[in-house]
Order: sequence, then C-alpha cells, then structure tokens
Amino acid sequence: MHPAYPSAWTHVEWTTVSNETAVFSTDAGASGTGTDNHGTYGAPTLEVRLKMLDEGLEAPSYAHPGDAGADLRAREDVYLAPGERKLVPTGVSIALPNGFVALIHPRSGLATKHGLTVVNAPGTVDAGYRGEIAVTLLNTDQHKAIELKRGDRIAQMVIQRVEYARFVAVDELSGSARGAGGFGSTGGFATPVA
Repeated sequence: MHPAYPSAWTHVEWTTVSNETAVFSTDAGASGTGTDNHGTYGAPTLEVRLKMLDEGLEAPSYAHPGDAGADLRAREDVYLAPGERKLVPTGVSIALPNGFVALIHPRSGLATKHGLTVVNAPGTVDAGYRGEIAVTLLNTDQHKAIELKRGDRIAQMVIQRVEYARFVAVDELSGSARGAGGFGSTGGFATPVA
C-alpha cells in the first residue's frame, strides 16, 4: 500500500488548499472493498490542482471509493424548457498534469429519470485549459421542464491518461475483418421498424 493513501474510509472527496491545490481527504471507519496496485481500491493515484471559483459550492467529489466520475455541481439555478439546452458553469477550474484529460459525462440518474444529458458527451477538458469548467446540458424530454438548483450535481468528471498519436500518411491501409463497414453495418434492429 502507498503510504500517502489511507487503508479505510467511508467517503473520498476533493478539498482545496490555498484555493489552488486539490487533495483528497477521507472519513475513516470502513474498510475498502478490493485492491488495486496501491493496496486500496479506489485510492487516489493522481494529484490534480483545483481552484474553486465560488467558495459556496462543494468541490468535485466521488460518491463512493472506486467510482470513476467525480460529481460536478451547478454554480447557478437553471431552468430548461422541453428540448432546451444551456451552458451551465460549475465554479471549478483545474490544472491537469500533461498526459491527462478530464472527460465530462452525463449523470445516469438524471438521464434516466429526467432525460437530462450532456450535448457533447463526453465533453473534453484538455490539460492546458485553465478556465471554468462549464457543461452544456440538454433537456431531451419533449413535455416536461427541468429545474436545477445551485449546488445540484449535474455531470461527472472522469480523468484519464491520453495517448498522443503520430499520424503517418500511407497509400494503403492494412486490411481488417470489418473493412469500410460503418453506420450500422454490423447489425441493427431484429425486425424492421414500420
């Protein structure tokens, strides 16, 4: 186990130090379930600098040890009419280490229960971006409006490593089983839709 990571907790969250640096804090008491390379399932493995632009909001947080996405919250009240989309600020800016990206995903509960999604899912926050993270939300429900309050969880931020490609121009590409098939070429509905 890495000495900087706790062996037991009930909740893991981001906190700020000098309004600039993100660190993880834990509530001790429950043992983790499972293991990873550091001996504790879901233990933080990366430090990400974080600046909260609105002190009244909670910092991004993981609901459970091992969760991939940290919840982002609305910085302001939002009303979305049926079919409407809006850019919603989160009050969060980050400085990712080079070689990492933050991907902004919809929250599954909001999508399932209310039809709320992220338009460009996943949204991409590059390592060089230092502005406020904002989320373009879309109400896909054609009949009901959605009201969100300041502080409501609106999206999830997943941090991942990035591979950088060197693109090489060639005259021909190697063959594959799929070939040039796309856009449903591997199958679709079992029965034609009338």
